Amino acid sequence: MFAKALPSCFTVGNLFLGVISIILAIQHSWQYAAIMVIIGMLLDGLDGRVARMLNTQSEFGKELDSLSDVISFGVAPAIIMYGTTLSEMGPLGWLVTAIFPICGALRLARFNVHPGEPGYFIGLPITAAGGILATMALYSDMLPNKVALMIAMLFLSYLMISQVKYPTFKKVGLPKSAIWLAPLFLIMIAVAAFRFPHELPKVMFVPLALYAIYGVKKSLELKRKDNEDPVEELK
Repeated sequence: MFAKALPSCFTVGNLFLGVISIILAIQHSWQYAAIMVIIGMLLDGLDGRVARMLNTQSEFGKELDSLSDVISFGVAPAIIMYGTTLSEMGPLGWLVTAIFPICGALRLARFNVHPGEPGYFIGLPITAAGGILATMALYSDMLPNKVALMIAMLFLSYLMISQVKYPTFKKVGLPKSAIWLAPLFLIMIAVAAFRFPHELPKVMFVPLALYAIYGVKKSLELKRKDNEDPVEELK
């Protein structure tokens, strides 16, 4: 019974952290709000993996995961970005803030109906997009012109609903014994995050941004190759 409920416990934990992230963002604790999103990403990665390892996948878990992701990686990062950057832009800031979770919800709805191709997501996963946005917002104080951050946020919104392919890494397996080490790993990450609240979230931005760029790069390369192939056939 415990094994069957374990994946949902991770999912609910992700949802809980998403709500806490929003509360922290409202209180202007941007770094800690971003940390909640990062730890939520780890829980989100564990719930599906644990469900597959224990063979406890269910439609209930799938829907719960999507609803949690909208809050933790759609609404929470958008609120962080609004507080750090977009609040200065008036109604335009409201619009851009709303667009991000809306595109995230569309991305999740499409995924639930059409999961994509084996080994690939279609469109940037909301988990990655939310992680990028939450950590990217922490750089706002370094930029005199915050329009660039707004444009980046809109681009992330577009990538979520685009046809750009991203690798899933779902085939990277873990031994079942690792399930019981997951709570210890999460505690270690949480301790590190609160020990270095200013550094860790910004460090996480780099690999997440590279993942987003990778998909765009591969998509452009495939389009270029498709455009060149007809020319090669005529030679």
